[in-house]
Amino acid sequence: MIFRPRFTLAALIALACSSSAWAVDSWPQFRGAAGDGISEATQVPLKWSEEENVAWKTPIEGKGWSSPVLGDGKLWLTTAITQKASQEAFDEKLKGKPRFAQATSELAATVLLKAIEVDYATGQIGKQVDLFYVEDPDPIHATNSYASPTPVLEGNRLYCHFGTYGTCCFDTTTGEVLWRKQLPLQHNVGPGSSPVLHNGVLILTCDGADQQYVCGLDANSGETVWKTDRPPHRNEDGDQQKAYATPLVVTWGSRTMAIIPGAQWDCAYDPLTGKELWRVDHGDGFSNVPRPVFQDGVVYICTGFTRPELWAMSVDGEGDVTDTHVGWTMSKQAPTKPSPLLWQDLLYMVSDRGIATCVDVENGETVWTERLGGNFSASPAIAEGRIYFCNEDGETIVIEPGREFKVLAENEIAGQIMATPLLLEGAIILRTDTALYRIGKK
Repeated sequence: MIFRPRFTLAALIALACSSSAWAVDSWPQFRGAAGDGISEATQVPLKWSEEENVAWKTPIEGKGWSSPVLGDGKLWLTTAITQKASQEAFDEKLKGKPRFAQATSELAATVLLKAIEVDYATGQIGKQVDLFYVEDPDPIHATNSYASPTPVLEGNRLYCHFGTYGTCCFDTTTGEVLWRKQLPLQHNVGPGSSPVLHNGVLILTCDGADQQYVCGLDANSGETVWKTDRPPHRNEDGDQQKAYATPLVVTWGSRTMAIIPGAQWDCAYDPLTGKELWRVDHGDGFSNVPRPVFQDGVVYICTGFTRPELWAMSVDGEGDVTDTHVGWTMSKQAPTKPSPLLWQDLLYMVSDRGIATCVDVENGETVWTERLGGNFSASPAIAEGRIYFCNEDGETIVIEPGREFKVLAENEIAGQIMATPLLLEGAIILRTDTALYRIGKK
């Protein structure tokens, strides 16, 4: 563990201007309304199985690791219907790539990207909206999908993002697509970062191997409002300049900022203009996936591959604040895919290989470390003083937050879970590789 200078007094005593409280019958974006995995819902189920406490289970066509979103009694999720490419096409696409890349990639001949409506009460499928048809797509990592970014729901508009394959908005009442936009990018392993909506601007992370920038689109028209290039990288290998992190918009004092981790740099931007506000050089990490978490003027960011670390930094700076605004860093079992969870001055995270860690945010010291078992991609969520960790084997381990590790329940359903769960009033929504579940009473 490495300690840095302590945060400025001003950052610690300034007034926070955001709250995690939100309507318990909605879930409009990745990790909920505040983007932090914290739910105010009550009577959230504790125990279930494939045969017990399942209100409904609905098969979902295709493959997608995006989380569903919920509003007005309707769930929406994206999926990719693929036609497998021939071995000859695969060999041609992966020609010249490292052997490791060839062994961990998969390729589709064509992809249909679509959104599916599911009734929250009954599980019945409603509208199905075709969004993009892709011929000759790029390869993706075998653990990824062509529909991994979680959409954003605002009123009767759903904003869907598929990375280089397209971004769009459609009317959930009529199913009419209002606009489409394409921002070509070389992901190398497929799309990953989810969009964020703030005051009429749709914010996108566009950190590819060929170019790295962030941008804001007009939510009404899809036209580009602003585009800001990322800072220069030391590493000239484009594969180590890419990233997949979802932005987090926070307000501290009088300033609102979109915090967007990337390869080498963590940066904050004005969400309406794209002006860079501050940057921190976190080293040579890349392919960042976890979404940041924020509390009391401090943001906590995971640095990505190849030596993942957790960094705590004050958000009140200007320019390059690497030497002045980093409070502490730690490298023990930091995740590269699941986002951390921050609750009452303790930060909880699970590594990709299933090691859960509790960290004291005051000093970065480890409170406890325990093995949950299995591999993890989904981010944890909390409701009613219970933290839910979902692994890729369909298991959900529920623990009690605190300075002592205590397991409350272990649950299992069929299939693979890589999508982050929704914790709602009296229910949990889980997405597997084949189905959507509503856990709870019918």
